[in-house]
Amino acid sequence: MPRVIAGSVRNHNLKAPEGLNTRPTTDRIKETLFNILQGDVPGAVVADFFAGSGQIGIESLSRGAEKAYFIDNSREAHEIIKDNLNHTKLTDKATVLCEDFTTAVYHINEKHVDIVFADPPYDRGFERQLLSVLRDRPYIDEDTIIIIEADIKTDFDYIPDLGYDILRVKEYKTNKHVFVSKAGN
Repeated sequence: MPRVIAGSVRNHNLKAPEGLNTRPTTDRIKETLFNILQGDVPGAVVADFFAGSGQIGIESLSRGAEKAYFIDNSREAHEIIKDNLNHTKLTDKATVLCEDFTTAVYHINEKHVDIVFADPPYDRGFERQLLSVLRDRPYIDEDTIIIIEADIKTDFDYIPDLGYDILRVKEYKTNKHVFVSKAGN
């Protein structure tokens, strides 16, 4: 069962969708991720794509993010995210979009999004599709940090062709976080 590991709603347990379609990020990996992002989260606007239980966005809000968007096209995930936001009393800082990511990118109404996190199903090419549709959104710029969680073997050689730079890759046993941003002009 995922839980919030730090911040204002620390130790709150979160519901997660049933089955193998979601892979909640383990506490250890989440701790590593937020240690890397610790200076970027307070005051940030966060978009959590393929949100599942919403744990990454909720963790961000707990650690001081100003607002979080939760994007998942699963009705079950949508209801669980809303339940988790109610349970943690963070609903007023959240927008939950129950739609495909290719549509949802047009419903993020912000001047700037600071952090984008995406944990798409592995080996389906969604990482590349998401980066392609985000590239021309006005709220994504060189200061936006985009983190993609992917299988350890996923190839990201195409990143420069899409107009992004790889900032960092953090590898774990079976998966990795790839940190990217739009390439500077």
